[in-house]
Amino acid sequence: MAGLAAAAAGTGAGAPPSAAAADTPAARNVILLVGDGMGDSEITLARNYTVGAGGRLHMDRFPMTGTYTTYSVDKEGKPTYVTDSAASATAWATGRKTVNDRLSKTPGSDRAVPTILELAQRGGFATGSVTTAALTDATPAALAAHVTDRSCQGPADMALCPADTRGGGGPGSIAEQTVARRVDVLLGGGRERFEQTITEGPERGATVLHRARQRGYQVITEAEGLDAVRPGRPVLGLFAAEALPVEWTGKPAAPAGTAPQRCVPADPGRGPRIPSLEAQTRKAIELLEAGARQKGQGKGFFLQVEGASIDKQNHDADPCGQIGETVAFDRAVKAAREYAVRHPDTLVITTADHGHSSQIVPLAARPAGLSATLITDEGALMKVSYATHAGEEGQEHSGVQVRVAAEGPHAHRVLGSGDQTELFTTLRLALGLR
Repeated sequence: MAGLAAAAAGTGAGAPPSAAAADTPAARNVILLVGDGMGDSEITLARNYTVGAGGRLHMDRFPMTGTYTTYSVDKEGKPTYVTDSAASATAWATGRKTVNDRLSKTPGSDRAVPTILELAQRGGFATGSVTTAALTDATPAALAAHVTDRSCQGPADMALCPADTRGGGGPGSIAEQTVARRVDVLLGGGRERFEQTITEGPERGATVLHRARQRGYQVITEAEGLDAVRPGRPVLGLFAAEALPVEWTGKPAAPAGTAPQRCVPADPGRGPRIPSLEAQTRKAIELLEAGARQKGQGKGFFLQVEGASIDKQNHDADPCGQIGETVAFDRAVKAAREYAVRHPDTLVITTADHGHSSQIVPLAARPAGLSATLITDEGALMKVSYATHAGEEGQEHSGVQVRVAAEGPHAHRVLGSGDQTELFTTLRLALGLR
């Protein structure tokens, strides 16, 4: 029994022995979809509201499902039980735990660690990143940049990253590193970070956006431009100054609750110039597939897609905004799965970076924090509570395990209970990378 226990501990849940992995053919393509702050409560809220308690979202229909722990660590390596998005994105991007707010660098020595996107590029794969946040925000940044603190998004934001500055011999801000990485497809928000002027190094005096154009990027800022872009050169889509506006609106949760409400599935702040996450995902897949063929190395692509504002609306205790972003993310999942049906050599994985604060509570409950009552598509009432923080800074993440689900080559690796760092190994093995 002791020997069996030791063997199980050494293998780890969700990580079959290497011999089994060697028998599984590599995937040509990998699509990783991340719902930021999309714990089980957030998924259940969206399911209940839109397709009913007995219904199923697209993300519910994967054949392989498991769970991941999400804790980060302090500089000595001891657990920090509630992660932020930077440390959690670093976990699957590099296979290493790190401290909160750090991106793809070690927790103690602050050294850069290679990311799955960098390895995929070296392996000849086309690469892409799509997000509803700024492209310099934590989840997309972990793939293409290495900084001591996630706040160091543009050349003017480097106060907490002195060793990363160009003047200090470092690679510069997240925006500078992302452009220098020359990812094939980058779609999201964050235009104002790329419009900042570089102040150090040989490129000083130019904006990051100017350097992107010099490096061959097709720069687009609206949905019409996304429709028109063609493969052959890298694409940088910047559809908002910061994060993209959310898709749904409604009354946020309040201390005494709200009257029963229906969400408004439209946000006038978006307008027709901002493409949906689904549209961005479909275009990214189209461009990456064509780009992979043009590379002519017999390789496919790696794409990460983030639904970022599930988290942001959770922080704001805004159930309608949160549900709308989960639904928008689910449509992106649908797009990825439809592509995988036509291309069964594609591994599709959906997961979250961490849990969050929303909870479904009884209608008779009197939550200690904020609450709102919604009228679902089934015509029933559903009360949502937010009570993880009493300050003005907004609600907090939770330290619960999160769902991970997959289909395609190596999908079996997500079964059981594991840790986010194991996702890096799954991605690496699926793409056949050393």
